[in-house]
Amino acid sequence: MQTLSLSLSLLFFYRSKSPAMGDDYLQLFVDETTLYNRIVLANLLPSKWWDPLPHVLQTWLRNYIAGTLLYLVSGLLWCFYVYYLKRNVYVPKDDIPTRKAMLLQIFVAMKAMPWYVGLPTVSEYMIENGWTKCFARISDIGWFAYLVYLVIYLVLVEFGIYWMHRELHDIKFLYKHLHATHHIYNKQNTLSPFA
Repeated sequence: MQTLSLSLSLLFFYRSKSPAMGDDYLQLFVDETTLYNRIVLANLLPSKWWDPLPHVLQTWLRNYIAGTLLYLVSGLLWCFYVYYLKRNVYVPKDDIPTRKAMLLQIFVAMKAMPWYVGLPTVSEYMIENGWTKCFARISDIGWFAYLVYLVIYLVLVEFGIYWMHRELHDIKFLYKHLHATHHIYNKQNTLSPFA
């Protein structure tokens, strides 16, 4: 199954029980997320920790673990390449953030990670329960429609992210309690891939 399932779910937020969206068709999405859950969770945790959890919590846990690993591994690879292999090429030595600054950035990000992984978890739940119009295969709608929906989805996501970030600055309570810690680290000598 392609990433089409998630991208189209947010475009068509309505409950559809047409013949194409029957229980057998929706089971394709449940099977897909179950496979992803098993790939991540079975390889990283004992089954007694996650197998008894409801499917939606398994999905959240999979997203949390995978998101955390992606964040840490990509940040560490970036640091190794830019700060060690190419030191003084991309960033002057005096502008490399301290280890303490980077650890604090990781701490801030880890506080937010449980919330970040909520959106894909909710999206997958909506798809699996037929609350969105979603397609399991590109052949169900054709390449042209797929590309049109993908472009519309990307534009809407970018629009939403822009306004969400802007509101985090405009609403003082949200800025003070959620977003301000992020901006502690946007000075040149504290900026790192973990900020």
